[in-house]
Amino acid sequence: MFLHSFTVVLTCLAILATTAPISKRMITPGAVIASNFADPSFITVDNLHYAFSTNHEGMNVPMASSVDMIGWTLLGDAMPNVGAWSTGRAVWAPQVVQLPSQNDQPGTFVMYYTAISKANPTFHCVGAATSATIGGPFIARDEVFACSAGGGSIDPSGFLDEGDGRQYVVYKTDGNNIGHGGNCNNGVAPIVPTPIMLQEVNPANGYELIGGPTQILDRGPADGPLIEAPSLIRVPNTEAPGTFVYILFFSSNCFAGGLYDTSYATSINGITNGGQDYEKSSAPLLVTGSDNGKLYSPGGMTVGPGGVNAVFHADLGTTHTVRQMWYGVLRIIGRTVSIL
Repeated sequence: MFLHSFTVVLTCLAILATTAPISKRMITPGAVIASNFADPSFITVDNLHYAFSTNHEGMNVPMASSVDMIGWTLLGDAMPNVGAWSTGRAVWAPQVVQLPSQNDQPGTFVMYYTAISKANPTFHCVGAATSATIGGPFIARDEVFACSAGGGSIDPSGFLDEGDGRQYVVYKTDGNNIGHGGNCNNGVAPIVPTPIMLQEVNPANGYELIGGPTQILDRGPADGPLIEAPSLIRVPNTEAPGTFVYILFFSSNCFAGGLYDTSYATSINGITNGGQDYEKSSAPLLVTGSDNGKLYSPGGMTVGPGGVNAVFHADLGTTHTVRQMWYGVLRIIGRTVSIL
């Protein structure tokens, strides 16, 4: 559900157990990928960064690379063919993880992506594709990964819990797809839930399901018609040494307008938060007007392991025709995240 962007360089990184004040702030002007590169995600492999985006200009999954997260080179289509379960249209929000190594061999790369279902073309669903190398091409599996009866499933993102080695995928149940009209088709009562789901998978392949999905967050009145675009990390809790906090980044409100934002919710009670929804922050992380008025409709954030590097998109101008990729560095203190 990427070339010269919003860069925030902080003297204190997220993983350091310190509350020292920020001594300097530096923002690099403009988007790091100025062309259309919506719903961006990234992965770092051998000190190189690789980014992926929603379909554009005939490519299912546009791909780019960078040595520094600032200057990016567009590389082509990382997944030329979608899975047999899909019509092949509207390939959205791809994200790539590398699985743990097996038998002293490097782990396989798995791409999760959204596309239109062939069985029900009114639904978007989630698929998986694999590659032995980060450059692909990724070979899509014929079977659908997730397709909720509650409207479909979109915006997948893989996550390795380094605490216990378990592998997961988070995604959105696309409830507004079966809404009753209005803002993003879910502004008219009764409002349909758009929960973020957590699905455990086999770490040996990244797509075999282990049990069923668990809800970890849903929309509330402040979120408008929906929440979407989840990205999950686990970092040390600097306010309680020896413990960890799970941080779920997400977007809320409708992407087609100035209310779209990036926010986050946290859990200090394990990855499922004891069966309860994560606790939302008191205010969004990014909104229209952030970065001294440069950003419009910032969303679709992906945060890398350790909670330092982040990419997201923002509209060029005030329409979503072109959504550019921006880059920022996070600072995390306890359960509070900032990007300045």
